[in-house]
Amino acid sequence: MKMQVVSLCLLGTMLFLCSVHARSLKRCPPSMDMNPVKESFQEIKGAIQANDTFKNVTILSNLHSIKVLSPIDMCCMTRELLEFYMKRVFKHREELSLQISREVSSISNSFLPLQRTVQPCKKQSLCPCSEEAISATRTIINNYDQLEVRSAAIKSLGELDVFIAWIDKNYHSETSTA
Repeated sequence: MKMQVVSLCLLGTMLFLCSVHARSLKRCPPSMDMNPVKESFQEIKGAIQANDTFKNVTILSNLHSIKVLSPIDMCCMTRELLEFYMKRVFKHREELSLQISREVSSISNSFLPLQRTVQPCKKQSLCPCSEEAISATRTIINNYDQLEVRSAAIKSLGELDVFIAWIDKNYHSETSTA
């Protein structure tokens, strides 16, 4: 009888911890209409990719491994990729034509609310990163660092649709099931 009580207590504790963890994840998922960002990107995609001198190199090459990350890692990867684009990629838009620079600036500004949604999760430890997520982020940054800054920024901008599609897929399918 004591064994059953202990088992029930352990099960109850595990269910409680899982529900607390699940609620904390629901505080972090970004909600954002990606359509305006997609449209802005489509207007400049060709021009950006025309400036890309490394056609057979990719920065986001390991997004296939990101697709198999656990749902818990989605918040972490979103935060890390947003930080990557905001701090390393978007700031080099001045090197492009004025029209492209303006569109990239608009896209960057569109990501600010999304970044503000995810950032507090890091500070409150609600958005943990597994080894797989850390490794995927490290690979992206290493790919970026292997190129000269301007080339890497153009390459990453040209691959922005991959990141947009990843956010759209992971959060819209996740929020529809939540």
